[in-house]
Amino acid sequence: MPRMQAQRTSKVNRIEFVIATAVILFAAFCMGWFANWLAHRLSRVRQSDVADLDRMSQELHEAEETRDQAITYLQQREAELTNQLTQTEAELTAAMEGLRAARQEAEELRGRINNAD
Repeated sequence: MPRMQAQRTSKVNRIEFVIATAVILFAAFCMGWFANWLAHRLSRVRQSDVADLDRMSQELHEAEETRDQAITYLQQREAELTNQLTQTEAELTAAMEGLRAARQEAEELRGRINNAD
């Protein structure tokens, strides 16, 4: 009889262990599900936030287009000014050469006048 009681106690302890393990696993599952739900609830994006992001992305796109237009305009303006500067430098060089030639001719004429006297 004592042997029967030992086996019976063992079976009850085993059943209690299985039930306790199942309850603990179910509680862990419920806590994990609740934590997941809470995390998604807290990190969910509101419609107003989405609208703000859309507005900001549109403004950024418009600012990038404006920047690209400004860069294109500045590049064109730089090319025009570079061309104008090159042309002005060429005119200056020509004027300086003409002035040098005129001075040389004036010196030659002064020398002739002085020699003639």
